[in-house]
Amino acid sequence: MTSTGRTPTPPRTAPDEDPRAPDPVAALSQRAAAVDDQPTDGGPAAGNGQATQDERGAPSRTGSDPAAHSAATGGSAPAAEAGDQPTGEATTERSHSPDRAMARALFVRLAELPEGDAERAAMRDQLVRMHLPLVEYLARRFRNRGEPLDDLVQVATIGLIKSVDRFDPERGVEFSTYATPTIVGEIKRHFRDKGWAIRVPRRLQELKLSLTKATSELSQTLGRSPTVSEIARHLQMSEEDVLEGLESANAYSAVSLDAPDSGDDEAPAVADTLGVQDESLEGVEYRESLKPLLEKLPPREKRILLLRFFGNMTQSQIATELGISQMHVSRLLARTLAQLRRGLLEDG
Repeated sequence: MTSTGRTPTPPRTAPDEDPRAPDPVAALSQRAAAVDDQPTDGGPAAGNGQATQDERGAPSRTGSDPAAHSAATGGSAPAAEAGDQPTGEATTERSHSPDRAMARALFVRLAELPEGDAERAAMRDQLVRMHLPLVEYLARRFRNRGEPLDDLVQVATIGLIKSVDRFDPERGVEFSTYATPTIVGEIKRHFRDKGWAIRVPRRLQELKLSLTKATSELSQTLGRSPTVSEIARHLQMSEEDVLEGLESANAYSAVSLDAPDSGDDEAPAVADTLGVQDESLEGVEYRESLKPLLEKLPPREKRILLLRFFGNMTQSQIATELGISQMHVSRLLARTLAQLRRGLLEDG
């Protein structure tokens, strides 16, 4: 038999026997670089492998795509990617990140559209919805600080919207990396603005957090609000400490005097339910305390006080009324007032 000039095809080997099998980490890095370099018009990316033809004329792509390379070597692309999943915080952030290529393309298009354009508004809303999982993940990090999770998600969403409006895709930074500090800062600002209205010791602040967490856990377990004794047993502390923590929780936030008393918009304001100072009540305590002291005074001194403070008479008029000198009236009046003052201080 004559030779056809073809180079014989080398026999294929199993993936675990191929010494040229690609490193999973390097393969995933090459794939990410290929996605980043891929143009938006669908043309071939610079740096990718070129299409070749095998003996049967079927095109096959080799190069940086681990799926194609794995198929050529008989391996499995998912298996290669499974061994390259990052751990810890990187895994969590990636799980909450949308399609980066799509997000980057949307941000580039968003920057090109003018303000007020309907397409820009729709694209902005789409970017916000795409990154809501990141918002929920960051909000859950603060869920044990006494604030409802829904409120934290709303606050974090404000930070996300600010990040979408300010993000510049030309800087070459991932949006999640750019947005995370802004979102976390918005949540921390919420806690700072809605912090303790009255400064209490740190021990009571930590106790309030423990009580909030214990109350939530016991409510789910018992199906009702827990009692003070149940909270005390759960936290292994005395009921007095629990009551002290519950009392200190009242200092966490203040109520506006203009706010409705019962939460109903038609209810009267808190200020309308508070009493006002009654001027007629001023001095009632002193008058009631003076009554027994006045009863002990001699008739002449008692009459001098009556004419001076209730009859509004001068000392000269009182002297004429009693038939004594004005100097004598002055001495009697000073001595009587000193006696009453001394009696009030001794009783107090």
